[in-house]
Amino acid sequence: MAASGIEGAIEQQTHTRLGRMLGQQAFWVFIAAVLACLALTALTDTFATPQNLFNVTRNFAFVGIMALGMTVVIISGGIDLSVGSVLCLSAMVLAITMNAGHPLWLGCAAALAASLVVGTINGVLIAYVRIPSFVVTLGMLSVGRGTAMVLSQNKMIFQFGPDEKLLFWLGGGSTFGIANPVIVLALLAVVTALMLKWTRWGCHVFAIGSNEKAAVLTGIGVRRLKVSVFIFSSLMAGIAGILEAGWLGGVTTNLGQSMELGVIAATVIGGANLMGGAGTVFGSVVGAALIEVIRNSLILLGISTFWQGIFVGSFIVIAVAFDRIRANRDTDG
Repeated sequence: MAASGIEGAIEQQTHTRLGRMLGQQAFWVFIAAVLACLALTALTDTFATPQNLFNVTRNFAFVGIMALGMTVVIISGGIDLSVGSVLCLSAMVLAITMNAGHPLWLGCAAALAASLVVGTINGVLIAYVRIPSFVVTLGMLSVGRGTAMVLSQNKMIFQFGPDEKLLFWLGGGSTFGIANPVIVLALLAVVTALMLKWTRWGCHVFAIGSNEKAAVLTGIGVRRLKVSVFIFSSLMAGIAGILEAGWLGGVTTNLGQSMELGVIAATVIGGANLMGGAGTVFGSVVGAALIEVIRNSLILLGISTFWQGIFVGSFIVIAVAFDRIRANRDTDG
């Protein structure tokens, strides 16, 4: 009888976990991405080729890295519209530093420092001056790109000094057949997931996104936490900027333009709640992959890429609508 009771409890727990998994938006986005890949493999002769798969995974890695930072921001109840401009500023600072003859490590340090400055300004204005994150980051979207224009005099930089080949390998090369940006994405995704799941910082991020007033009453340092969240988002955008500069082999001031829409879309499609308090690293990465698969499919099927914006925008609205319907159903229940 005891053994039967234990087996029944295990079976019930298994069914509960399965039900939770099937109820998660990220799971269904993953299934959609897999089905899209299978459909493209059947409909085209070029999707499943090693070169195309290499390009698809490398391309979505840039959005995926930035989506990690956006995930943390959205979980905390904020939004960061400046990530595309931070990517551009980071890449431009790297390019200018290396073009002056400095080594790669110094260029990377300068690029990340510039990103951290933007993140700190965003966080301080939002947390301490209490300006809405939408307003602050919208303004920083213009400030960041404008700064990149001033520093470069709005010129393209395509010469990166003595460490040029190392930079090109970092952003455009591969290790064991896997694009280096994908490896960086995987490492950062694991670190971010562990931080959100197992650290006090991660628990507090969810707490302020779920109920900021309750978080304040429990003694959480909400202001400092908000600053750290926006610093983290800018850091991820800065890393993506370094990698993309190495991939493209040149940096212009329109780099990363409108990229924030794709990053937000990947995060929301993956299950992050724009009201705060919910989101996963896995969901954001899968969301970024689905967007890139759709973009690639439009090219391979000969469909105008102008449709990409329609699909991405529609996915955001549908994902948020489903989330609100589910929330209302839980409330009514």
